[in-house]
Amino acid sequence: MTQPRRILITSALPYINGVKHLGNLAGSMLPADVYARVMRLKGHDVTYICATDEHGTPAELAAQAAGQSVQQYCDEQYEIQRRAGEGFNLSYDWFGRTSRPANHALTQHFAQMLEQKGLIEERTSKQVYSVDDGRFLPDRYVEGTCPHCGYEKARGDQCDSCGRLLDPTDLKNPYSAVSGSRNIEVRDTVHLYLKQTGMQDTIRAWVNEKGANWPQLAVSIANKWLDEGLIARSITRDLSWGVKVTDTDGNPRPGFENKVFYVWFDAPIGYISATQEWAEATGKDWEVLWKRDKGADETEYVQFMGKDNVAFHTVSFPVTLLGSGEPWKTVDKLKAFNWVTWYGGKFSTSQKRGVFMDQALDLLPADYWRWYLIANAPEGSDAAFTWEGFQAAVNSDLANVLGNFVNRITKYCASKFDGKVPEAGTPGEAEAWMERELAERLKALSAHYEAMEFRKAAAETRAIWAAGNEYLTKAEPWVKYKSDVDGAAVGVRAGLNLAAIFAIIAQPIIPEAAKKVLDALGIPEGNRTWPDWQDKGLLDALPHGHAITPPEVLFQKIEDAQVAEWTERFGGGKA
Repeated sequence: MTQPRRILITSALPYINGVKHLGNLAGSMLPADVYARVMRLKGHDVTYICATDEHGTPAELAAQAAGQSVQQYCDEQYEIQRRAGEGFNLSYDWFGRTSRPANHALTQHFAQMLEQKGLIEERTSKQVYSVDDGRFLPDRYVEGTCPHCGYEKARGDQCDSCGRLLDPTDLKNPYSAVSGSRNIEVRDTVHLYLKQTGMQDTIRAWVNEKGANWPQLAVSIANKWLDEGLIARSITRDLSWGVKVTDTDGNPRPGFENKVFYVWFDAPIGYISATQEWAEATGKDWEVLWKRDKGADETEYVQFMGKDNVAFHTVSFPVTLLGSGEPWKTVDKLKAFNWVTWYGGKFSTSQKRGVFMDQALDLLPADYWRWYLIANAPEGSDAAFTWEGFQAAVNSDLANVLGNFVNRITKYCASKFDGKVPEAGTPGEAEAWMERELAERLKALSAHYEAMEFRKAAAETRAIWAAGNEYLTKAEPWVKYKSDVDGAAVGVRAGLNLAAIFAIIAQPIIPEAAKKVLDALGIPEGNRTWPDWQDKGLLDALPHGHAITPPEVLFQKIEDAQVAEWTERFGGGKA
């Protein structure tokens, strides 16, 4: 057996405003969970950390709309998101919050270290102030006409029509996106700026070194930002909700009493602070995961995120970590995903486009969604969600290929061999063929997971299940039983062993169904680890006389009437 590895996994922190949609799930949390499960099954020491990202203007405005304090709103939404994660069987070791004291303290620490290194300075800038709203407006909350293409609903940070990056003061006929008020003016405000320019060469060298372990999507986004040249960016905002700006004694920084750190400065720090929370709650050592002088060089750090988060994780957060001058661990492998699209557009929390995690679980068990989203992971390009594609994947892959195999072989064992693994006769050509298939395909499956190629892993998993069905066609135990009971026993025993292997390799993607099968086969928890094919033969895993019980139907097929109902309810088919 290979030496166990210590692996730290983080997935992009879901923002606090509302339940996340299936696109969020598919682009970060779910593949991180699948990878964590595989690595645990292989015997590695895995810590999977996530948290809610709770600061920034959207949280303030959502709380205002809900008639709650921001703290109340975030408390409520955190519980909703935590339950949704549990419903989808996301196996976090810890699901924290960026609003907790640990993240406040660590964010303030990083700011002080960066300032000591000369990477932070105060600057006066022009910012849009809404008189009627009584607040400065973040860039994206100023809208108006794009000066380049004339699009009338351009945001102050970017025009969605022509794609040009903007400054709010560039907009023509600007107005507040919060209230619609045009009673706005440009005022001076003082903020802290992180001088990323001074880290340009350091970050370039770091990307060149680490990028060898990243998909091309992540490398290209990082290099695009570097090629355009890093600029100083404001890391504070005129808000009341967030991490307060303090001096080295922990007192409010003069002139910053009504300001907080920018959410995109404190949110990635939440990976570390959430790990600290986990360590405090469990008695574990967080420094061995995050501090290179405490052993973190021996930790593999793997991040999962959608493509819109890549720049912040390949440039901004590394500037914070490396710029501090302290021995912080930086990411080794960064898995970036494209988007899951919804009938011609993006899934959208703000526009309520698509299916959301809580709604999905009201329709079908988590395994159905987990399988489809991993089997169609948006890796090489955006992946379109359609009800018809979802129906086809569930009915074919889960119900017909896996479910049918398990149902046939366990029921036949129960009816002809008293629900006990029969003593096998002599294996023949069908068994030799199946062993060759397993030897080749299990090796390929393991390689796909190591490379974090999730679509290929799901396809290989299905191919192994399909090979099992082909084996039963070759072995024909129900035909042999009429004249050769010993020959039939070989096929049944091999089929039951295959069912065990199929369920074991299914655990990362469809854990509930896999557990049902393994429970039905009476396989102890300690024997459900990743199959090492060299140590197990096709007829050897389940001993002669071992009792099994046919499980209930694993998967119900999705009917056309259900697809029609969901299409009507969720707007599928309309761009």
